[in-house]
Amino acid sequence: MGATAPDGRSTSPGGPALTRRATRTITLNDVASLANVSPQTVSRALRAPELVSERTLERVRWAISTTGYVPNLAASNLASNRSRTIAAIIPTISASVFADALHGLDAVLTPAGYQLFIGSTDYDLEHEENLIRAFMGRRPDGMFIVGTKHTAAATMLLKNARIPVVEAWNWTDEPIDSLVGFSNHDAIEAIVEYVVGKGYTHPTFAGSFRPGDSRAVDRQQSFARSVQRLLPGEKVRVIDSGTSSVDLETGIALLDRTLAEAPETDVLMFASDVFAAGALLEARRRGMSVPGDLAITGFGDFEMARHLVPTLTTVSVPNREIGTSAGRILLQRMVGDTADPELLDLGFELMPRESA
Repeated sequence: MGATAPDGRSTSPGGPALTRRATRTITLNDVASLANVSPQTVSRALRAPELVSERTLERVRWAISTTGYVPNLAASNLASNRSRTIAAIIPTISASVFADALHGLDAVLTPAGYQLFIGSTDYDLEHEENLIRAFMGRRPDGMFIVGTKHTAAATMLLKNARIPVVEAWNWTDEPIDSLVGFSNHDAIEAIVEYVVGKGYTHPTFAGSFRPGDSRAVDRQQSFARSVQRLLPGEKVRVIDSGTSSVDLETGIALLDRTLAEAPETDVLMFASDVFAAGALLEARRRGMSVPGDLAITGFGDFEMARHLVPTLTTVSVPNREIGTSAGRILLQRMVGDTADPELLDLGFELMPRESA
């Protein structure tokens, strides 16, 4: 039996196999034949539906639905010299802060017809370089990349790509192209000033300071400088978990090491809310008073920070806004609204709560 078009026209069963079970690829010509329009009209309906009459558009859409036709984007992109894709490189997929940024990026770019390719580096700059090479081979129209420190080869690849690039999550005086972020150095300086102002004099900084995580290294260096400036003569205490995972268990391990190696610590400052949450929960389980016996601070202002008991003093950073701002900059550059790079410092906010 033939199918019935929206206008009541009965289609002939003697033509090409126009079903999802067809063994050959459905073509634009098949859609045009079923809709009883020209291939050019189908193409126009896909590219600029506002230029096609409502009745014709209804027939074309019905034919596409009936046949299961999928437009050949590769051919279209080749003709236009645009891939309609954005490469996004982040340190890890599991961290909510980067997921928030990707959601923001996607919210801006998907409605404009762009798709994201996502790669994670696990804080390995050599792996980042390999990802950049792989993505460049797919000719993305733009790139979003977390971090401002790269290998020399990766930097050259990004500069020579001739596409908009947005670096994020840190601040530098020498960005490759556009930059959206905040100063990790200034954020740590602000929270050290806060705890010293509250009367704490023996701070310890704890986290994972892998060489590939330049943001964590910046936080560590800022902590050291701030302590030396605000507490002259005070020992700079840093507890490094090395390559341990960013999870609650590592936070507990960092608490244990601090109590053993720096028992004089009166405020334990973590490079991530995840570590801080693990330490705070374990301290409470052991009967320790927070902040009475030991004050604790975090970094990131994850959702759990507001629900811990006591609530966690931390630094809030604009995770999703980083993504939406980067998406806006990329889109403006790709569609030709502007050719100029943009440098956008979104800042941070100190969140004083009960734990310190």
